[in-house]
Amino acid sequence: MQVTKVNDKELISKYLQGNQASLEKLIKRHQNKVFAYILMIVKDKELADDIFQDTFIKVINTIKAGSYKEEGKFIQWVMRIAHNLIIDHFRKSKRIPVIDNSKDEYDIFDTISLKDPSVEERMVTDQIHEDVRKLIEYLPPEQKEVLFMRHYSEMSFKDIAEQTNVSINTALGRMRYALINLRKLIAENNIILTK
Repeated sequence: MQVTKVNDKELISKYLQGNQASLEKLIKRHQNKVFAYILMIVKDKELADDIFQDTFIKVINTIKAGSYKEEGKFIQWVMRIAHNLIIDHFRKSKRIPVIDNSKDEYDIFDTISLKDPSVEERMVTDQIHEDVRKLIEYLPPEQKEVLFMRHYSEMSFKDIAEQTNVSINTALGRMRYALINLRKLIAENNIILTK
């Protein structure tokens, strides 16, 4: 017996025809990816839960209203909604400190070596990573998001641009400014990122 997987478009169509189970399948299919993305950015499980729920409420309302245009990219559309809700949250909470940009370039990730470390080196490296993660929280959301996608999710700038609905040059620019801002934060906080 061969089982065929129903695609997102068919599930949406069935839901619009009154099949509630199709909506549940659709949400279950994508919930882990969407929630992980939100949690990666906001770093707070309760907040991530709220944004996740808001995301799917907006998805359901848009589908019910007949406003969703099927282009074969359902998950990208859902992720864009989640992304916009995250940005809205940060704007409302005004937790975004703005740091002046300079012309100096410095890639914080160049300072982290990749070899078999001793226990002591691992402890130092873990502390460096923790310090960097704390500093990343002070970046504007757009810069933080690109940095996480690039270095933690290992996404290409093309994928980042598609995910965030901006040009590749904008994604590259956000990454550049994220690194510049991290460098300034490191200098301002006298953090040493070497072993």
